[in-house]
Amino acid sequence: MESVLNYVFAIIGIYLLLGFVFYLVFIFKLATQLDENMRGSGVGFKLLILPGTLVLWPVLFSKWKKRLKK
Repeated sequence: MESVLNYVFAIIGIYLLLGFVFYLVFIFKLATQLDENMRGSGVGFKLLILPGTLVLWPVLFSKWKKRLKK
């Protein structure tokens, strides 16, 4: 049972790490491509969207991919 929990926590950790890497790329490059209102947003707003980006990064990634296809 303990090893199963280790795997679960490892998978969650990897998912959140990928989310954080995506967050950094998203904030500095992709956000203005998806929403023009992001241009010039402050640090407070960028920190505010951090938790949502960490969890929902696959959704944001797919939106960005769809935008590239257009």
